[in-house]
Amino acid sequence: MKANPGGNLNPQQVYGRDALIELLWERLETQSVVINAERRIGKTQILRKMLLEPREGWKPIFRDLEQIHSAQEFAELVYDDVQQFLGTKEKAKNFIRRLFEETETDHVNVKARTWKKLLTSAIEDLMEADLDHRLAFFWDEVPFMLENIRISRTDGPQVAAEILATVRSLRVEHDKFRVIFTGSIGLHHVLSKLSAAGIPTSAKNDMYHVTVTPLAPTDAEQLATDLLNGESIVCDNPTDAAATIAEKVDYFPFYIHHVVAGLRVDQLSGTEENINDFVARQLVDASDPWQLAHYRTRLSTYYPENNDARHVAIILDVL
Repeated sequence: MKANPGGNLNPQQVYGRDALIELLWERLETQSVVINAERRIGKTQILRKMLLEPREGWKPIFRDLEQIHSAQEFAELVYDDVQQFLGTKEKAKNFIRRLFEETETDHVNVKARTWKKLLTSAIEDLMEADLDHRLAFFWDEVPFMLENIRISRTDGPQVAAEILATVRSLRVEHDKFRVIFTGSIGLHHVLSKLSAAGIPTSAKNDMYHVTVTPLAPTDAEQLATDLLNGESIVCDNPTDAAATIAEKVDYFPFYIHHVVAGLRVDQLSGTEENINDFVARQLVDASDPWQLAHYRTRLSTYYPENNDARHVAIILDVL
């Protein structure tokens, strides 16, 4: 197995997540899910594994929403995803029905409808369709999308809250509608900003919450071992080398891939000294190859008031 830091992995290359994935499929039988996860912990790879190896009877649709900046963009994306799974008969029936619902101008272009009508009709069409499998929407980086919309000049906080409320309403009205929300900045941060703006929302109180943790030590060490072997890294004691790598990066699979890839590029053996030195250099490298500055720059997102972000940064520096 080759190191692939940040790249898409094949399902068999996703280590230590089978029990969590089984739990997610079980919860989707009865309700939608919110996945809480730190950045780089592997949540997207979990969704990709579920996408490529779906449970029987399910058809997942994965979308990264980080680049969505308006409610209209979001509604059109969902509409397009639904349409590709509807048969010709269902599409024709839905179009004819809308001829009697919309004005002549609106029904010429279905997407000319308001985002809320477009989103609602897309999910209604899906729920009414006679499909041989259930669709589950895997929406990655939902908080980023909502934050983009919240600060948008055209939409703003009210529209961001309305998106959450509309999706919640659809979950309540259609008991087979399922969605997974994920995001690395935390949905609660966006909700707190909406509340601060006088727009409280209970948009996720009906969803099951799951937190993705780093790998268990045994899984992290197995991943490191297989990567060391796959990259032909010379190790006097491969077991100790794998354990050192896993421990030094707190069992995050993303950074395990990075360490082994770095040893390969620098043509270093897998000694404890080389591993420790390589990790230490990444932490202070001016080019920030591991994008660790993200954890500092995002403080202003978490603590937007007054000088709170600066004070938190000082606390972290002291620690």
